[in-house]
Amino acid sequence: MEHAEPLPAFLVSRHRARRASLTAEQRARRAELADLGQRPQAMIVACCDSRVMVTDVFGLEAGDFFVHRNIANLVPPFTPDGQQHGTSATIEFAVTSLRVKHLIVMGHSGCGGVESCHESQTSGGRKGPEATSFVGRWLDILAPKVGPIASLGLDRGRTLRALEHETVLLSLRNLMTFPFVREAVEAGTLHLHGIWQDLGDADLEVYDAATGAFRPI
Repeated sequence: MEHAEPLPAFLVSRHRARRASLTAEQRARRAELADLGQRPQAMIVACCDSRVMVTDVFGLEAGDFFVHRNIANLVPPFTPDGQQHGTSATIEFAVTSLRVKHLIVMGHSGCGGVESCHESQTSGGRKGPEATSFVGRWLDILAPKVGPIASLGLDRGRTLRALEHETVLLSLRNLMTFPFVREAVEAGTLHLHGIWQDLGDADLEVYDAATGAFRPI
């Protein structure tokens, strides 16, 4: 590949330091995973924001979680159109092949995807190249929710927070449009969860279906 270049020195240095820091127990665990394969108990769908450290939320080690990240932690509805769907393929593999017991959607504060969607929808919608860009089309999943939330009369900060929560709830609803997810949930072999993290203080909120609200834990 003529355009592929060597890793920059700072990444090589960080890799070597990370490897040197592994304990004997961690090395043994990695060797076991390499030989026996993965058997994660849960999958997490999170945002690809570089500040979101999925492995820090629950103090995870290699093999604990099957992780998928995308812009604004969105799950699209089930769309069997024969096209390529990265998020849907990852969910399918987790549920039907790995048979994870828990599927968690994780939102976060200060989500740039949420803010971008809010700004475009409250200023008349996406126009020009933005309307057909990969990011623009992806955020169309959330776009219909902007108007109803914006009409609540909240200040900007609370509106964005509500939309960040909505990315989690919308994704949970869309998960149930996948036949294999619905079947597993109804059979009691799969459990869906929604969480939201404040990046500033790392506090975590969990969605409580009984009250219809996010509650701190």
